[in-house]
Amino acid sequence: MERVIVGAAIVDDGRLLAAQRSYPDDVAGLWELPGGRVEPGETEHAALVRECREELGVDVTVGERVGPDVPLPGGRVLRIHAAALRGGAEPRAVEHKALRWVTADEVACVDWLPADRVLVPDLEALLSRP
Repeated sequence: MERVIVGAAIVDDGRLLAAQRSYPDDVAGLWELPGGRVEPGETEHAALVRECREELGVDVTVGERVGPDVPLPGGRVLRIHAAALRGGAEPRAVEHKALRWVTADEVACVDWLPADRVLVPDLEALLSRP
């Protein structure tokens, strides 16, 4: 059974939310899309809703997939889904060092984790949609 890690490409007002890792030491300071592990019996959408509540203190509506599966160490796979904020709450850095909103022009300049960097063209395309 493949172990899935889900990430949320949260878009608001034409900008993408990036989250800066605070741990572990080897990736602290790098940026990622918020998300985490899909637990047994949980759908990818439910995992993303749960992870966004835990990591950001916000509710999201999960949309379509963004980009291809990205292989991760240990036989895991990263799957990104578009997401939109619900309920008017502002994301907070609960588990991250910092959060920032980036435009399509800024996505490639972010110091992403290697797995997220693979998806830069897909994220730029997502932000470039009307």
